[in-house]
Amino acid sequence: MPVHLHAIETWTPATAYTQQEASDQVEAQFDNKRFRRILRHIYRHSGIETRHSAVGVFGQADPATLFHDRGDGRWSNPGTGDRNKAFLEVSKTASVEVARKTLDNAPGFEAADITHVITASCTGFYTPGPDYHIVRGLGLSPEVERFHLGFMGCYAAFPALRMARTFCEQNPEAVVLIQCLELCSLHIQLGTENEEALVSGSLFADGAGCALVSGRPPARGQRGYEVQSLVSTLTPTGEESMAWEIGNHGYEIVLSSYVPQILGDNIRNSILPHLQKRQWEIPEVDFWAAHPGGKSILDQIAKALELGPADLDIARDVLRNYGNMSSATIFFLLQAGLLNLEPGPRTAAMAFGPGLTVELALMERRRF
Repeated sequence: MPVHLHAIETWTPATAYTQQEASDQVEAQFDNKRFRRILRHIYRHSGIETRHSAVGVFGQADPATLFHDRGDGRWSNPGTGDRNKAFLEVSKTASVEVARKTLDNAPGFEAADITHVITASCTGFYTPGPDYHIVRGLGLSPEVERFHLGFMGCYAAFPALRMARTFCEQNPEAVVLIQCLELCSLHIQLGTENEEALVSGSLFADGAGCALVSGRPPARGQRGYEVQSLVSTLTPTGEESMAWEIGNHGYEIVLSSYVPQILGDNIRNSILPHLQKRQWEIPEVDFWAAHPGGKSILDQIAKALELGPADLDIARDVLRNYGNMSSATIFFLLQAGLLNLEPGPRTAAMAFGPGLTVELALMERRRF
């Protein structure tokens, strides 16, 4: 039975800042001139122009704010508990907002139709969580089955989609709402000259993505994706090059400068057998929805797959306008594909995360 993605919607916090503004503010937190030069270089070559943050304004005088000015121009370095409390406060309302938007823009679906809710995040935890608030906020049945995927990183939307497809295949009446919500800016690392922490601080941003998944074809005239294949694999090396751990001052990411090269060395062999199973050749893919983990990652993917200059335009646009929003980012790409591209038979969506894990979804982009 074919399974479809319907009504893909996204959300970002109201506060946005340019990469130059971010660079200037973070630079002021350090005295080491060499480190400040490295910081400017990283931010200038990130491929990002704008990011959104749930924090609002960094460095406010009000000591009740999360990253407030300590009185000497330096920001406070809040503990993990305070950062997680901020995640709770924002996500309770944001999760309902983007879920409602998704349902409102899915012709033929009503709240009573939803049978499952799957949420994912690696930037905050609490219970009852966003899955609960979605059920209550949208007035869904209290018997809706709820699941949460935690701490997977940038690829979490793909296991969520795999779960949703299984539910729909087992029950043709199933309608699954998937939501990924990430508030990465809550975990900026201060007081450290670790270059990996600096790189992650230059890339990650806040956002959410949501979609309905069901065995029903989208309403007449609507655009959507038909899921054809979902694959997960691990690269032979890279376990130590990307990790996400809970520290005393937020979540600490290990993001080695070798990650782009590892992906570049392995991405072709990771995905080519699965393309060939469907008799797809790399030049025949009409939309590469590749997770923009960073400019260097996209450059290495383009080189390894011998892609044309425009093949990763949407991925680069999302990176430029939003940064890396971890697991939510793929919804921004897929939504842009529906809005900006003509229907096409071959969409290859990819995301990468700790492990190094490579997730691949092969789909058909259709107007019904």
